[in-house]
Amino acid sequence: MPQPLLLASGSAIRAQLLTQARVPFEVQPARIDEDAIRASMIAEGAPPRDIADVLAEQKARRVAMKHPDRLVLGSDQILSLGQRVFAKAETPEELRAQLGDLNGQRHMLHSGAVIYEDGRPVWRTVGTVRMVMRDCSDGFLDDYVARNWEEVRHSVGGYHLEGEGVRLFHRVEGDYFSVLGLPLLDLLSYLTLRGFIPA
Repeated sequence: MPQPLLLASGSAIRAQLLTQARVPFEVQPARIDEDAIRASMIAEGAPPRDIADVLAEQKARRVAMKHPDRLVLGSDQILSLGQRVFAKAETPEELRAQLGDLNGQRHMLHSGAVIYEDGRPVWRTVGTVRMVMRDCSDGFLDDYVARNWEEVRHSVGGYHLEGEGVRLFHRVEGDYFSVLGLPLLDLLSYLTLRGFIPA
């Protein structure tokens, strides 16, 4: 049996998704300067989808450098409203402002995933989901942030679709797992095809 997959992320939801799918894995968070990479790519005019892909690859690459004999999964998520890219909010006030900007708008969520093996990328995908936020009242948004800040503070966009965050939306067009932060179905297909998990 192969060694467990290395997840180059400290994301609790990604770990939960892999656990529920019975994928053998270990967590080995990557230390990269996400803010610097994101800012540099935005300055260069890179599409949001490409930013998610590069961040995922950099995470996988960093961990793969230390464990070249292992299969390493890097993943990252980018939220875009037009050409504007959102980072995770640092404070409840910043999150409230972001939700105000997204209110009643359609935005895109890009979830990149890259697998490294033998020190090189062997598989990648970006799941893109169209998210249409309903026109929420100021009072609801204020209360939502107050109630949910601790739970959603590590989530780009500040919502958990699996929790109260679902009430923010009018429509979601795309893969549910990509909204949660990992294009799980594509990942499972790849791992099955290469014999890492049973068919």
